[in-house]
Amino acid sequence: MIPRDFIDTLLARVDIVDVIDRRVPLKKAGQNYQACCPFHSEKTPSFTVSPTKQFYHCFGCGAHGTALGFLMEYEHMGFPDAVGSLAQDAGLQMPETALEPERPKPPPALWDALGQAAQFYKQQLKQTPRAIDYLKRRGLTGTIAARYGIGYAPDGSPLKQVFADYAADALAASGLVVDGDHRRYDRFRDRIMFPIRNVKGQIIGFGGRVLDQGDPKYLNSPETPLFHKGSEIYGLFEARAAIKAAGRAIVVEGYMDVVALAQHGVEFAVATLGTATTPIHARVLLRHTDRLIYAFDGDNAGRKAAWRALENTLEALQDGKEVSFLFLPEGEDPDSYTRSHGHDVFLRLLDDATLPLSAFLVRELARNRRLDSQEGRASLIKDARPLLEKIAAPVLASLIRRHLAELLHLQADELGHLGVKPATRRHVTAPLPQRRPAPSLLRNFACILLMNPLRAGEVEPQWLDTEDPLGHRVSELIVWLREVGALNPQTLTQAAQGGPLESLVNELMADFLDKDENWDWNTEFDDAVMKIRDNWRRRREESLRNRPLNSLSDMERNELIQLLARS
Repeated sequence: MIPRDFIDTLLARVDIVDVIDRRVPLKKAGQNYQACCPFHSEKTPSFTVSPTKQFYHCFGCGAHGTALGFLMEYEHMGFPDAVGSLAQDAGLQMPETALEPERPKPPPALWDALGQAAQFYKQQLKQTPRAIDYLKRRGLTGTIAARYGIGYAPDGSPLKQVFADYAADALAASGLVVDGDHRRYDRFRDRIMFPIRNVKGQIIGFGGRVLDQGDPKYLNSPETPLFHKGSEIYGLFEARAAIKAAGRAIVVEGYMDVVALAQHGVEFAVATLGTATTPIHARVLLRHTDRLIYAFDGDNAGRKAAWRALENTLEALQDGKEVSFLFLPEGEDPDSYTRSHGHDVFLRLLDDATLPLSAFLVRELARNRRLDSQEGRASLIKDARPLLEKIAAPVLASLIRRHLAELLHLQADELGHLGVKPATRRHVTAPLPQRRPAPSLLRNFACILLMNPLRAGEVEPQWLDTEDPLGHRVSELIVWLREVGALNPQTLTQAAQGGPLESLVNELMADFLDKDENWDWNTEFDDAVMKIRDNWRRRREESLRNRPLNSLSDMERNELIQLLARS
């Protein structure tokens, strides 16, 4: 859950014009900015962005919102990812509670079980020379082992001695034990143990590597309420500071590569957990850095693994972020290469020998194809089409399409005619021009009210004309504004999302776009309140006068006398 005050601070720090202009070029148009709408096809610009109200609205299709809403629509981001992207741009640290997907809160017993197991495994490592010798042969010191919490799980089921209640549900739910047909036993046996931590540093699972020969070489915790393999990244908690300092992160294939690189001073390495890189992995890493490097063996298997990583990264790409690939000599991995050649040589490799994602994409598409034949070109276009449509970075996608067109001896726009199109955005089917609601006293009052929600207490809902179509909705708006308190307009827009007043708030924000920067909304508010109150008095007086005098209560008669005295 992302705290409301963090979102308020974030929206106050970012400039919606800058956010949108980096993705859709804007042109100054009076006090606002305009462009052809990115959410539907049009020739005349109707997409308007207000720098003073920090709000966008399309008068063609009705798309509207704040900087957060734009990122969610345009980049196909979820709310947490959009907040994370804006926070990174604004130099704000995401609250720790916001960095994990919102899930049902697991029972404390699971955390306790994993914590006890981790302490046990670390203690067992100190008492097992065979395991210590293995780590020493891999070049690891006690300092690195302690930093990553590395331990050892003995053979058999020693957790029976660790937990008084070995039959407890928490042991199976946390993935520490397996319930077989006839007995329960430890999942990890005779393995070097690598605790897997979330972004808070809490242990959520384990990875275990065999000491000698055996299958599987690596064994991870199963899916549990705490551990989700497709979204967790090994070593990210330990590497966060180094990633920030280095300005890059490198993704390697296993735990040993991560800790071995750290041993050699390359502390910005992380690994996925026995699975290909997922879009979630890529998005998380690109929130932490602008430069992401995937490292793979240079053999055929490494190239295939790199291609899977590329496919799953396309929808996480952002313009301004760099993703590249490092292919090590065949038979080498980051651990062996760094041990053989040293820290400095490996860093030079990262600087000089990486292949940009765009170049790798084009190279692999062209591999083993005869581009001097129509059939070969058609085959390349067929395979390129779904990949290019997944790319979430519009500028990069455009440049790649241009590169492919040059390779195929085509004009860039010809690829579009051949079915190669940009990533799809949210399109409104057959949008009709949006009819602006007719101006009215009540609509103008509600619009002014958004500029200063604290003044909602100066208006009584009973003053509003119930015959006016807006009367009931503005009455609800007044009650809501009293509850949410002092928020600025863009934060109000965000707060209204998903609620019954969302459409009204968005309509009123669109009305803001016509207001001059020097608009004296305090004076207008005073004038509007006076007119609304006077209109109510006239309606009330007429209502009382039209009733028989003997039907009025004493209170109503006194009220009528006061109203007549004001006339």
